[in-house]
Amino acid sequence: MGEAKRRKQTGQQAPKGSGGGQKPLIIALGVGVVALIVAILYFVTAAPEPTSDELPTAAPNASPFPAQQDEYGVSIGDEDAPVVVREFADYQCPACQRFASATKKLKEQYVASGQVRFVYFDLPLQQHQNAMPAAMAARCAGDQNSYWEMHDMLFDNQLEWSGSSSPAETFERYADDLGLEIRRFNRCMETDLHLEDIEQSRRTAVQLRVTSTPTVMVDNIRLTRPGWGQLSAVVERELAR
Repeated sequence: MGEAKRRKQTGQQAPKGSGGGQKPLIIALGVGVVALIVAILYFVTAAPEPTSDELPTAAPNASPFPAQQDEYGVSIGDEDAPVVVREFADYQCPACQRFASATKKLKEQYVASGQVRFVYFDLPLQQHQNAMPAAMAARCAGDQNSYWEMHDMLFDNQLEWSGSSSPAETFERYADDLGLEIRRFNRCMETDLHLEDIEQSRRTAVQLRVTSTPTVMVDNIRLTRPGWGQLSAVVERELAR
């Protein structure tokens, strides 16, 4: 008589396997992995002390940033702010999209109080086919006093338009959502009205040997780990000076 048949006739239950004992171990491993991820995120985003030796400094004998080049970027903040933060970025760049949350905090906490001026430079990379039209959309929105609103909208919705074959339609919808005059916005886009401005911004990056995005500078100090933690710490250090 087979074992299964014998158990059926006698009412015996099959012996429990050892697999059930593995559940607490699996749960413990899962908790450990989550804790590790949280610790890594804290390390990446936490602000170092402004006096930390880990913070980047200007290279020896580094020249000041050529402030006259700021006219090719888009600025926000007090012209006489003691610290200037500059970002070279590409709207289609995923790392730039992640850094965008740091620039929002910067504007809220330091730009609004007059302590920092922020300048955004367009550096559309050749491998990103929609980066140039996105930069154009932001500048065309700027003609109607909505540059930063479009700037934030482009980064917040990057996944929606970055792979699109017709991003202009999406940008037109964003412009409509912002209450812009659509005919004026479309005319700006269709005529590449700000193409020379964007190219001048790109040439500034070349002049400064900026080749990757986002490249972020606090005065003439390049961040080595762009993110809110390092950005805010370097800003605090420079303000203290």
